[in-house]
Amino acid sequence: MDKPQPFFSDGMPNLSPAHFEVPTAERLEAPAPLSHAPRFLILYGSLRERSFSRFLAYEAARLLEAMGGEVRLFHAHGLPLPDDGTADHPKVQELRALSIWSEGQIWVSPERHGNLTGVMKSQIDWLPLSEGSVRPTQGRTLAVMQVSGGSQSFNAVNSLRVLGRWMRMVTIPNQSSVPMAYREFDEAGRMKAGPLYDRVVDVCEELMKFTLLTRGRAEYLVDRYSERKERDPERLSAVAADIGFAKE
Repeated sequence: MDKPQPFFSDGMPNLSPAHFEVPTAERLEAPAPLSHAPRFLILYGSLRERSFSRFLAYEAARLLEAMGGEVRLFHAHGLPLPDDGTADHPKVQELRALSIWSEGQIWVSPERHGNLTGVMKSQIDWLPLSEGSVRPTQGRTLAVMQVSGGSQSFNAVNSLRVLGRWMRMVTIPNQSSVPMAYREFDEAGRMKAGPLYDRVVDVCEELMKFTLLTRGRAEYLVDRYSERKERDPERLSAVAADIGFAKE
């Protein structure tokens, strides 16, 4: 039997050779060790005094610190609603700075009316896809968790996954959903031992592994052919000319 011709042997006229790259294992080799501990930001979606999502966020923070991570929690008290404030608001600036600082994140939301809370969504909505040349979320790892007052549900974590993908984050496979959260935390706000706590440990362990795997490589992992074309100086000049900003 004759050897079949490669599918690309008839050419790829729509491809830009100047921007096409072949991914290589060498580009994914471990970079020089970073001097700082893995950095994690945790967001939670409730302002209640006794907040089970905050309790779960603190449990995750303890676990990540025990695994060698450095953790910051953002408290949304005082954060304005999107479009009801400006990006120079101190709480918005704090949130964006923490996101840029982080290498991985955990989003923890209560389930309310079958989905994530407005408090949770507002925090995510204040994080832009890009701010100048900086992308506050792109390439960062993400774990998603939820708490609910009733039977087990995955509505909130499913929505958080959609948002994480939209924000160009590396969302890990594992997740945690804590049903009847009022039964799972003691009066001090500590999560009780059991299978649900064990799952939280699993999630934090997996997040740490994925973060160690991707740190120092995120820029290469999320580098895209289409965006390399968009950054081309000739293309930028052509776009500027089309909208009337070309230099005389």
